[in-house]
Formats: sequence, C-alpha cells, structure tokens
Amino acid sequence: MPLVTIDVIKDVFTTEQKHALIDKVTEAMVEVEGEAMRPVTWVRITEVEQGDWAIGGQRLGAADIHAMQGRKAA
Repeated sequence: MPLVTIDVIKDVFTTEQKHALIDKVTEAMVEVEGEAMRPVTWVRITEVEQGDWAIGGQRLGAADIHAMQGRKAA
C-alpha cells in the first residue's frame, strides 16, 4: 500500500487546498498503480511549525511562502 506524505509549513494552505492535494495525489497514484490501489492509497499532510523549516539557513514562515507566491498572507 502506498503512503504519500506531503510536508508543508503551517498556515500556507487552506483546508480546501489540502483536501485538493489529497484528492489529486490519490488520483495520480491510482493512475499509475490502477484502480485496485485506491482503497489502500494513504495520503497524509504534515504541517511544520512556522520557523521550523529553513532553506539555506533562512527560516521560513507562511508569510514568506505567500510572498514567494505573490500574494498577501491571510
């Protein structure tokens, strides 16, 4: 059974966006492995606290990601 883990910074994605991620990743796995794998395809989203994620030593929060996306934080 496949288990897909998606790590994100807390407060970057809305509940609806996380649901869409789960749905689309499940569909991608089924497309590759076949419909029989749908009931045993697990997708989980792990939210990392803001400031506990860094790139090149630069700690990131939701506002930083939203700035990269060209939008304001909620």
